Amino acid sequence: MSVKIRLKRTGMKKAPSYRVVVADSRSPRDGRIIENIGWYNPRVEPSAININEEKALGWLKNGAQPTESVESLLKRSGILARFEAEKSSTSAE
Repeated sequence: MSVKIRLKRTGMKKAPSYRVVVADSRSPRDGRIIENIGWYNPRVEPSAININEEKALGWLKNGAQPTESVESLLKRSGILARFEAEKSSTSAE
């Protein structure tokens, strides 16, 4: 089973907001999820990103693959850099 960190669309028609969720890669975009780890609102300026860092790092350590859009959100919030730093420090030991 492949687990992905991806966006689930919420909000009204023509006014999207998104939840950052962990889901099975085979489930539909707005289908069953495993865990909700944050949200993203592109409609405000600057766009609002709120991701639970500990949950995201835990899922990344367990092998969950972020989609391209979630990967860019994780980079913008600094979570991906922290994950890479922890990964390189454990491999150096």
